[in-house]
Amino acid sequence: MKIKNMPIEELELMSYTDLTYALLKEEKKPLSTPVIFKKICDLLGLTESDYASKIGDYYTSLTIDKRFVLLDSNEWDVCDNHSIKIVLDDEEDEGEDLELDLETEYDEIEDEENIEDAIDDESLDDDEEDLDDLEIIDEDEIGEEDL
Repeated sequence: MKIKNMPIEELELMSYTDLTYALLKEEKKPLSTPVIFKKICDLLGLTESDYASKIGDYYTSLTIDKRFVLLDSNEWDVCDNHSIKIVLDDEEDEGEDLELDLETEYDEIEDEENIEDAIDDESLDDDEEDLDDLEIIDEDEIGEEDL
């Protein structure tokens, strides 16, 4: 059922972020904070003073909710519609950009065994070398100078 056709009683039971999610899914395009919140206020029958007093808290709730992404155009969209890419600029590669697709990397490192395989082996070797010099001593062998 479309959100515009839902009874007011059902809409009032939904949070602002749930309403936002439903609106963005229906609209199928990004919208700015004021536009989305105005649509929500219209659906719920809220006044202009309600709009003005609540829009700051509404914006904060959008920034916290992981279902939404704020685009460069200052419009919100559902994260499902976007993939996240990180571009690293490595000076050793003379300015070559390295791209890392987080979704692909996450799929490759799903379980604990694969995570361990993905850890840099050199860092593990360094930790093991540090432990080679350690020895276990009894409490009786510990002197005042050791504390």
